[in-house]
Amino acid sequence: MYTRMLELTVKGDKKTELFNRIKVDILPILNKQKGFVEILALESHVELNKVMFLSFWHTTLDAERYQDETFPKVKKVFEPFLTAAPIVKVFTVEETLSEKFTHLMAA
Repeated sequence: MYTRMLELTVKGDKKTELFNRIKVDILPILNKQKGFVEILALESHVELNKVMFLSFWHTTLDAERYQDETFPKVKKVFEPFLTAAPIVKVFTVEETLSEKFTHLMAA
């Protein structure tokens, strides 16, 4: 399993609107992507303007295809809500340490 971490710095009063746009506009796009598993949204309690999204993919190839073909369009949806460029980082999920989580995601 593969994870893309997207860190966003959101305009002060736009977080609720951003989450709504992601639910309405972006989640349906993600659900149509080959290999997409799930997305988690994380809000910082320290940096109130920071949010992080972890998207989980079956393979590296699935995530890379999304990054190259679809993410540029998706990025245009949330850019008006940001004060800085989005930061994207990629990770492999270490399944031997997260067996319970991996099984939940596979179900």
